[in-house]
Amino acid sequence: MDILFLSSRLFLGENDGPDFINGGIIVTTEGKIRKILRGAGEVNSYVYTHESEAVFDFEDKVLMPGLIDVNVHISEPGRNDWEGFSCATKAAAAGGITTILDRPQYSVPFTTSLENLKCKVTTARGKLFVDVGFWGGLIDNNSKDIEKMVQSGVMGIQCSMCPLEDFPATSSEEIEKVLPLLDDHILAVHTELPLQKPINPNPLEPKMYKTFLDTRPESMEINAVKQICKIAENHTKTKFHIMNLSSSKTLTLMEASKKKGANISVETCPHYLFFNAESIPELRTEFKCLPPIRTSPNNDNLWEAIKTKQIDIISSNHCPCTNSAKCLSFGKNRGNFIDAFPGVSSLQFSLPAFWTKAREHGLGIRDVYRLLCANPAKLCGIDSFKGKIKEDYDADFCIWDPEVEFKVTPDINHSQNKPNPYMDMTLYGRVHATVVRGLHVYQLDEGFGQPLGKVVQRKSFKKIVKFC
Repeated sequence: MDILFLSSRLFLGENDGPDFINGGIIVTTEGKIRKILRGAGEVNSYVYTHESEAVFDFEDKVLMPGLIDVNVHISEPGRNDWEGFSCATKAAAAGGITTILDRPQYSVPFTTSLENLKCKVTTARGKLFVDVGFWGGLIDNNSKDIEKMVQSGVMGIQCSMCPLEDFPATSSEEIEKVLPLLDDHILAVHTELPLQKPINPNPLEPKMYKTFLDTRPESMEINAVKQICKIAENHTKTKFHIMNLSSSKTLTLMEASKKKGANISVETCPHYLFFNAESIPELRTEFKCLPPIRTSPNNDNLWEAIKTKQIDIISSNHCPCTNSAKCLSFGKNRGNFIDAFPGVSSLQFSLPAFWTKAREHGLGIRDVYRLLCANPAKLCGIDSFKGKIKEDYDADFCIWDPEVEFKVTPDINHSQNKPNPYMDMTLYGRVHATVVRGLHVYQLDEGFGQPLGKVVQRKSFKKIVKFC
């Protein structure tokens, strides 16, 4: 028998009509949306004439499509004490996120070959509380592996123009070399170019955020984006995506490039919108990330770009590590911004962090949907079955209360390592429940269901080699 989900604030994500309807969703036992009941009359008629296996009435809480995060670092296998699949997908579920994409950088081995991809997928199986897709990694001299990963169903290929810890940088020449191998897949890029003359940090103030920020000027992002724009203008059939953008000054470069035919999308992260460099206290290495959180005027410009739709996606760039690696353990190196590993842990709090500030800027539920549901699904190539509440789509739902405040504390944080920039802050937008393919994977008062998430593959025009 079917399952019935009800809400007086059902958000379908349709272009026309009101933001919310008082309605219901009929879901099959296979986890697909069978029918949408548009209005209390249709709901009452269905309930009167049909028997359901279960009815879940969320009353006046918002029921909307599940969120999709395209930028998540899971460090398993190899660095299980940083962030494993179980903890990461629990954190996602507790944040209303129903699908995540794992980046290739910080596991051992990197996801830069079909063999390594299979290793990662095998490790993930049986541990997933939400659905997970994978980026394949591009580094210099692995072009022979790109086509195999594309045919195996990775969501796209991702690279970095600067070294990310042990993960090597990719040159512009190598990027152009692999473009013919991408099929219809997207190339996502971490856009920072190393400085010709590196800026040495001030050794007298290692525990001040400004010491780190001074070493990563905006020119690193600007120069990298210029190179990607030039490549994109010469390869207009290839889709390019700029990941975790920090510098607002790069946006005009991309807009100009689009007018020349470049196919470029861009994302930023909640921490670039929520925080600014002036407000980061000393010793708080939880804020260190790449690219860095910049100054207040930059923050304001990013919000303006959200409003004008120059920014397509909001993602977490969730990148946790141990307290020791983050220089948060007690000792003389505690709070050392120079030595601390760069990465923000924020997957669970992306929605409330974004929403807390978005409401101050006059944004609403449709902006949340565009930036955290619809556009991410389109980027991944899964918008034919995820990212909407529509017949025959996966029954992936985020149920949350935009008006409810809550305090971020270690006990509610489901990531493996608890420190994050939002700790002890009060945020708006409490997630009440998360449903993946009709299954309750998280409920606020009851915790988690079974790890029934699946590995999601992107279809290739060429023959797919299935994950093992």
